[in-house]
Amino acid sequence: MEYTVQKLGELAGVSTRTLRYYDEIGILKPARINSSGYRIYGEAEVDQLQQILFYRELDVSLESIKKIIAAPSFDSTNALKEHREKLLAKRAQLDKLIANVDKTLAVADGRMIMSNNEKFEGFKQKMIDDNEAKYGKEIREKYGDEQVDRSNKKIKGMSEEQYAEIEKLGKEVVTTLAEAFATGDPAGELAQKSADLHRKWLSFYWDSYSKEAHASLAQMYVDDERFTAYYDSKQPGTAEFLRDAVHIYTGMKK
Repeated sequence: MEYTVQKLGELAGVSTRTLRYYDEIGILKPARINSSGYRIYGEAEVDQLQQILFYRELDVSLESIKKIIAAPSFDSTNALKEHREKLLAKRAQLDKLIANVDKTLAVADGRMIMSNNEKFEGFKQKMIDDNEAKYGKEIREKYGDEQVDRSNKKIKGMSEEQYAEIEKLGKEVVTTLAEAFATGDPAGELAQKSADLHRKWLSFYWDSYSKEAHASLAQMYVDDERFTAYYDSKQPGTAEFLRDAVHIYTGMKK
């Protein structure tokens, strides 16, 4: 079957504006343009759009998706299997959060007692599951299962105050880093403050801190396009700037 922009949009549940934008950026081109100037999409484009929407559901940036599906090694069947695993993990996260909400409602109704630690259990588990789904494979290859498992155990054991602090620190890192990036100086006061805040933030995850590991992680932010896409989402070049700031902060600058 073939579809116009409007028909494909209705089929996939996306706007025609989105499909035209995908064409403009080269992530989903139509199979052909008919004599009337309309974009026409075939089965191959339908399958490609499905892949794009799966990746978007997993919060992968369009720039990263374009690189992934354009790679010679891209295998659509394997990609679908990976999507399934990640979506199942996402469903499990939602189930835990729903269970947490149900418990909280039961407490509000006087039907049960819930500790403060239980109130944040679902959020802490979601934090772990999100990290595992997005970066687990790479992090485990780089640091080993034992280190990652210890980090996850530390997160699960966080108190309410620690959980609030890590949320606050995460936002402060992003805000300070944006201000530092505007100065253009990774050795400057603001940039070094960003690196120090980043260290404090990491300390909630790591059971021990080392300058070498900190510098190595900062380098991975540049080497791994998913990390890069996260830090560069508002200002391209931020991941490299953070890497440089951390390398100066740790004394690991080459």
